[in-house]
Amino acid sequence: MEEKVKEVLDKVRPYLQRDGGNVELVEVVDETGTVKVKLVGACAGCPMSKMTLKNGIERILKEEIPEVKEVVAV
Repeated sequence: MEEKVKEVLDKVRPYLQRDGGNVELVEVVDETGTVKVKLVGACAGCPMSKMTLKNGIERILKEEIPEVKEVVAV
């Protein structure tokens, strides 16, 4: 599942980079379907980062990889 997650994050990454941010994959917990990511650059301190995480990254990962249940920032 980790490779699939990396592929999807690569699709999302250009949108984050356009605003000076980025996302790094920290861990994929297959047993629980949890994906842990770290928002970096402008995303790290952005007040909209939680919305970006849940409404953007998490939504897309869930659509493309049904095994993903949750995405959390660490």
